[in-house]
Amino acid sequence: MHNVTILGSTGTIGKQTLDVIARHSKLYKAYALAANNNVPALFEQCVQYKPSYAVMLSEKSAYELRQQLKAYGSKTQVLAGISGLEQIASDENVHSVMAAIVGAAGLKPAMAAAYAGKRILLANKETLVMAGNLFMQAVKVGGATLLPIDSEHNAIFQVMPRNNAMPAQALQQLEDCGIKKIILTASGGPFRSYSLAQLENVTVELALKHPNWVMGKKITIDSASLMNKGLEVIEAHWLFNAKPSQIAVVVHPQSIIHSMVEYVDGSVLAQLGNPDMRTPIAYALAYPNRIDSGVASLNLLQMAKLEFEAPDTKRFPCLQLAYDALQIGGTAPAILNAVNEVAVAAFLNKQIHFLDIPKMIANALNSLPAEPVVSLEQLIEVDVSARRFAGANSLLSNIKSAVNA
Repeated sequence: MHNVTILGSTGTIGKQTLDVIARHSKLYKAYALAANNNVPALFEQCVQYKPSYAVMLSEKSAYELRQQLKAYGSKTQVLAGISGLEQIASDENVHSVMAAIVGAAGLKPAMAAAYAGKRILLANKETLVMAGNLFMQAVKVGGATLLPIDSEHNAIFQVMPRNNAMPAQALQQLEDCGIKKIILTASGGPFRSYSLAQLENVTVELALKHPNWVMGKKITIDSASLMNKGLEVIEAHWLFNAKPSQIAVVVHPQSIIHSMVEYVDGSVLAQLGNPDMRTPIAYALAYPNRIDSGVASLNLLQMAKLEFEAPDTKRFPCLQLAYDALQIGGTAPAILNAVNEVAVAAFLNKQIHFLDIPKMIANALNSLPAEPVVSLEQLIEVDVSARRFAGANSLLSNIKSAVNA
């Protein structure tokens, strides 16, 4: 039996991972589940999947879950906090770890899984965006296997040459593998055709209506601003040992082609499929084999056309800001990530406008000095400082808007 820890089990990726596991219950078991503080949702999952461990972020939520499971007669042990997350990520009985906790909270357990030599199914963007160099070093030191879950990186992973297929061991230069560049596709989000004037008036409700994918709120807003693609550029740099100049982004509204690899001989290999995250999840769980994911077959005869266009970084500057942070290096991507999280939360709470998101990020990158990365503790301090800076400036922007109104 292949035991799986799911970090972020009550989120979209976590639920889809459980769906794939349930389809292959003779092969996989949900050994440990972890959620933020959603006690009812994790209780239901524990009752259904009977994991050995469950983890909640706060002690209060862990106590509530522990009492409810005890009353139900469940044998699931309940842990709490980052230490609990690290424990289930490195448990000797665990084979694979789905790292799907959104935000910086997922960094430490992902590092624990890496040092423990686990198969890591990486869906947490911040792990590589914040601490790419440190995390890749941990993967190599621990002898872990790193498999990307983002549909774009998973697509690239599937069409790269097999001798360079494992990202953790991607030590060769892309040129040595015959690769000219990798091409990340982007849906363009719900505002792809909006003018700048229209973008000034978009609402949270509109931003959460993604045309193709079903995702959590934070990543849906990132998709609307193209920051999601910017974070993926940084991820691709670390996963595939790619220079910024070797990573291109193309807007593809249909989300049928999930990404491409261009080779030096002129060939372009692409991975196609219906937009459903269960495909990359199933691929990573069973790698190097394949299993049924529950995703409907792609009907090529029903596809009217496939469109491609260049991203507009004037209307969607977040993508360029991510390239800039990658070029600056050091702690700049961590600053970018932290401020973006604060800005997206402020937008979701209707405290700032949609176009204020890139303004806050640009201000932080221009104001906060980037330093060479030396430790995880340093990155956590940078993350906290950047969030504090962004929060203060978000409040100031709110006050100015109220005064002007």
